[in-house]
Amino acid sequence: MNMAKTFEQYLKENRDQHLKELANLLSIPSISALSEHKEDTQAAANWLADALKNIGMENVEIFPTKGHPVVYADWLKAEGKPTVLIYGHYDVQPVDPIELWESPPFEPSIRDGKIYARGSSDDKGQTFMHIKALEALLQTTSTLPLNFKFCIEGEEEIGSPNLEAFVEEKKDLLAADVIVISDTTMIDQGKPTICYGVRGLCGIQIDVKGASSDLHSGLYGGGVQNSIHALVEIVNSFHNESGEITVEGFYDQVIPLKDEEREAFIKLGIDEEKVRQELGVNHLYGEQGYTYFERITVRPTLEVNGIYGGFQGEGLKTVIPSEAHAKITCRLVPDQDPEEIVELLKRHIEKNIPKGVEVNISVFDKGAPYVTPIDHPVIKAAARAYEAVYNVPVSYTRMGGSLPIISNLDQTLKAPIVLMGFGLPTENFHAPNEHFHLENFDKGLLTLCHYWYELEKL
Repeated sequence: MNMAKTFEQYLKENRDQHLKELANLLSIPSISALSEHKEDTQAAANWLADALKNIGMENVEIFPTKGHPVVYADWLKAEGKPTVLIYGHYDVQPVDPIELWESPPFEPSIRDGKIYARGSSDDKGQTFMHIKALEALLQTTSTLPLNFKFCIEGEEEIGSPNLEAFVEEKKDLLAADVIVISDTTMIDQGKPTICYGVRGLCGIQIDVKGASSDLHSGLYGGGVQNSIHALVEIVNSFHNESGEITVEGFYDQVIPLKDEEREAFIKLGIDEEKVRQELGVNHLYGEQGYTYFERITVRPTLEVNGIYGGFQGEGLKTVIPSEAHAKITCRLVPDQDPEEIVELLKRHIEKNIPKGVEVNISVFDKGAPYVTPIDHPVIKAAARAYEAVYNVPVSYTRMGGSLPIISNLDQTLKAPIVLMGFGLPTENFHAPNEHFHLENFDKGLLTLCHYWYELEKL
């Protein structure tokens, strides 16, 4: 492709200027979780709106929400061509503990081929790359091979509480043929990675109530149900000795793994013994019949995240606790429905309530799982773009964590989603000294440019 040299040269010649612009964006302390930074989040939205206008995007608008605003822009001049929606976020995590930062979190510093600042990897740096990639194409060809829309929010780090309503309200404005998100990581340096799915989530709290108050264990022990004993009995009923979840119907909607997927996971070369040693455990645990990597990424789970009740102080207090509590979350995989799983959990708990206690169940966060088929043309096109720049085979993975925004975009806009991340797991996002490798900044820009032409061929 002759024009590849053109946009490659443009990016090379303007690299210093682009890094200065990125530093300006990273200097804005747009911490969405802290109310004292509300003006800063607005400033970051304003900065991005100006940046989008400056490269030639049209219909640029900052939409207010009940929280922080959403930045929208588009370029729709490629008649008859598909439309890409680029999603990103401009808000960042708090910086505590500040004393562990080697340089101020909002004074970007380049050291050892990395740019250090809060948001450099998650997600300002990766979102900024999308803007500069389109700038390079517009500056060198005066056009774009596809139609583009941007949706850049300011609340991802606090769970995107207002984005679902925004996407539903603006679904016609945001309509697209493919959605591209750069907010994930590669598995290692020099190993481009396509994450083609994420797990969903549902969470509940179990509150067990026995006697009206704590009781003296010498006077009542052996004659009254102990709330902690009852809770442990319920919790123990969730799994069998093979690590399988025993909630009736829990696995009914799980889509079996394709052979191609299992082969792709084997190629990742996960060293289970190394993982065991790094974690400091004497044995890895999980559902039989699946590898460690499959268990943590593509199989559903049910975990107890917290359990408490009774006397917590120093020494002994001989009581029979009146109350006991547990917090439970499930990571879900396609096609499990969070609402259905919550109902199955409730039914299972109700069937396993020991005599002598009452149980209340509270429901917390829910988010659906998502997967774009590994052999989908938009995924294969992304692989070709990565390989054209990195010159190594791309790796395919699925994320064990959950990104509720993905299921929201999927269910409302009904377009395939491609997760093209350029970060690394070691870049300290959410921690002190967050940074972004400039090697992946440079190669990522080229990869995105290649990807748009690969999509045009489809």
